[in-house]
Amino acid sequence: MGAFSGRTVLVTGAGSGIGLAIARAFAREGARVLVHDVRDASRLAEELSGVFLQADLADPKEVEALGKEAAAMGVDVLVNNAGFQHIAPVEEFPLEVWQRMLQVMLTAPFQLTQALLPGMKRRGWGRILNIASIHGLVASPFKSAYISAKHGLIGLTKTVALEAGPHGVTVNAIAPAYVRTPLVEGQIQDQAKTLGIPPEEVAEKVFLAQAAIKRLIAPEEVAELALFLASEKASAITGAVFPIDLGWTAR
Repeated sequence: MGAFSGRTVLVTGAGSGIGLAIARAFAREGARVLVHDVRDASRLAEELSGVFLQADLADPKEVEALGKEAAAMGVDVLVNNAGFQHIAPVEEFPLEVWQRMLQVMLTAPFQLTQALLPGMKRRGWGRILNIASIHGLVASPFKSAYISAKHGLIGLTKTVALEAGPHGVTVNAIAPAYVRTPLVEGQIQDQAKTLGIPPEEVAEKVFLAQAAIKRLIAPEEVAELALFLASEKASAITGAVFPIDLGWTAR
């Protein structure tokens, strides 16, 4: 019997990276995990004895359908994790990409919160975890949509925490710096080609320039914090943002 036996957890973007680590961590602790991804992750769901739910979070109607399906399964813990990155100067940033990024990383979490919060309130227990980013707290150039979405996600976290607290539901955000995921690995390779320097040098001198600890974060480190925030030990914590930033914001 794990700490989350009898609980149902929905993790968006669970097919790889942080979402995958979080899904595995909750499954290890006995939860029934609803594995969401835009790509086929049915094999992963089977591995975790969970359920695969496919939806494109860029489509509000698909998000609505996902929310209804998940609500019918009695979700106790919602982990809004799915996201992607696009880098361009603000004056060159395509409007359609801006809109897609905000839909996936801000509006979809809002829609899923709307769909699943009533059930949590009715049962008198629930957890909503929003995977934000250090870029929900600080800015970097050429990432206007990502940073806007993550700042907004932190605002949503605090607002819903105030509304849900009296009903036994906590809402918190995790704000990691660079995590060793396929997305970040790809960015490192792209920057290495652009700058003409080795990938290791990109990681240390570009990505980790502001960090006190010069290494990438393991997805499992984020997953362990997610487990804690969803546990009974964290029942007094809500409306908070937890940086895992290698000392980035200590400056």
